[in-house]
Amino acid sequence: MQKKVVLAMSGGIDSSVSAHLLQKMGYEVIGVTFVMFDEPQKNDFKDFVNDAQIVASKLGIKHYTIDIRKEFKEKIINYFVESYLNGLTPNPCTLCNPTIKWKSLIDFADSIDIEHVATGHYSIIKKQNDRIFITKAIDDWKDQTYFLWNLPQNYLKRSIFPLSEFKKDKVREIAAQLGLINLLHKKESYDVCFIRNTDYRYFIDEHIKESNTIIKEGDFITEDGKIVGQHKGITHYTVGQRKGLVAMGVPYFVKKIDKENNRIIIAPRENLNSKELFVKNYNSMKYDVFPDNKKFLTKIRFRGDGVLAKAQKEGDLLKIIFDEPIFGVAPGQSAVFYEGDDLVGGGIII
Repeated sequence: MQKKVVLAMSGGIDSSVSAHLLQKMGYEVIGVTFVMFDEPQKNDFKDFVNDAQIVASKLGIKHYTIDIRKEFKEKIINYFVESYLNGLTPNPCTLCNPTIKWKSLIDFADSIDIEHVATGHYSIIKKQNDRIFITKAIDDWKDQTYFLWNLPQNYLKRSIFPLSEFKKDKVREIAAQLGLINLLHKKESYDVCFIRNTDYRYFIDEHIKESNTIIKEGDFITEDGKIVGQHKGITHYTVGQRKGLVAMGVPYFVKKIDKENNRIIIAPRENLNSKELFVKNYNSMKYDVFPDNKKFLTKIRFRGDGVLAKAQKEGDLLKIIFDEPIFGVAPGQSAVFYEGDDLVGGGIII
């Protein structure tokens, strides 16, 4: 009997080529497109669903469309907006992957009695000492391990990443060979998927209006408590931000967001360097128990290079002590730990 796999299809080039590669691996592919939000450009979702259906038809695979907009709004969009209302900088992808994308994929696979699921992520799955973990992709620029630190073992053991050994140029070449020419020119999403061609501040403002929440203006203050201007509301700012502040003669950045007093504390760049931070809700992926007092390359933003840091357990938290100061630690973002190219785990900065 031919082995089967359920593939998440977005209508983009990566998941489309993944379908072809899975077929070459001997799988019967069942494609599923999850409608998670209305396309911001046209306020509908027809384009990417249609694109996925066209590819499925061309490759001769079954395709299903499932509407999960309600769950996505409740768990991801509301979390995103509420985080900014609380002075935090959220990282919605790291929450969405386990709670929406993989859960929906696994649930659908279970409903049709299929064990394996697949996505078009650029990452490599490995197994060592009865642990399944992820390591960086061959294509450094496309590597997506940073957003996958929160995946549990029971999801990883069922997952396949067909693009793990490919670079983007090769994927585009395969798409051209398959005649998927329209996908070569399709714009890809590199930021928050549900906010395209608009500023996140506008997106938040629109959602806040729906809930009748009032965002008040407040004070910009320096670290010594001096009021130097008025801000537009705390949802318009994030730690490390330089634009949209006040003229101080030298560059100033957002150092802290004081939600309780509705204030934005600003400071020169050197005052935003930190030697330590704390992490909550951490997930240990590579090891059964997260190693204590061990150094890992630690990234606090997706495109950052990372800095060596020692991770110490303190109750339910991890204390991360950096070898050298790191700029702009933003509460709400993810701290992600690497051992060489291996993803050890990650957590939420507090």
